[in-house]
Amino acid sequence: MAHTKQINTTEKSPRKVGVVQSDCRDKSRKVAIQYTIKHPKYGKYIRRRTVLHVHDENNSSKVGDRVEIAECRRISKTKSWVIMKVL
Repeated sequence: MAHTKQINTTEKSPRKVGVVQSDCRDKSRKVAIQYTIKHPKYGKYIRRRTVLHVHDENNSSKVGDRVEIAECRRISKTKSWVIMKVL
């Protein structure tokens, strides 16, 4: 697709680090971002995760890789993040 060559991110764009969960689709990955929050009433820390659909132009990442992702313009209905590098 020619329009994906024009995806660019700025230095100020939000970045996150996550783990690749799925690499079944071509040029797309599912990345899980783990974090903990404190329960408002009981004070116990709870593990949460966010799963994002991420664009990987070169299919460079595999399942289990830690990757740095950055927010970019919307690529499809669910993809608005792009892989910057594999850590």
